[in-house]
Amino acid sequence: MRTSTWAGALAALCLSGGALAHHGWSSYDSSRTLTLTGVIRASGYENPHGFVDLDAKEGQWHVVLAPPSRMESRGLPKAALKEGAKVTVEGYPHRTTQDELRAERITVEGKTVELR
Repeated sequence: MRTSTWAGALAALCLSGGALAHHGWSSYDSSRTLTLTGVIRASGYENPHGFVDLDAKEGQWHVVLAPPSRMESRGLPKAALKEGAKVTVEGYPHRTTQDELRAERITVEGKTVELR
């Protein structure tokens, strides 16, 4: 009984630590909005957030998207983020990683999806 209590406490601590480490949106500059249009070089539809690696005229960017459950519920299926698709993303640049953007919305095949 005592071992299971400690194991449960340790598991809860690990989960809360992961949750605390996860949402660090302050590392993005919300006072500055960027709009990038380009072609998807790679994508991930995974937790905690999806992503697209984008070839844009401004260079190569890593774009952080919403969690897959939110993208799915708002009409952005995994298949829409295929390699070679042309997309436009609007969002906030990372404060220290110059080629990373947190997307607020994405436009794929003429359809704009709000991600936040």
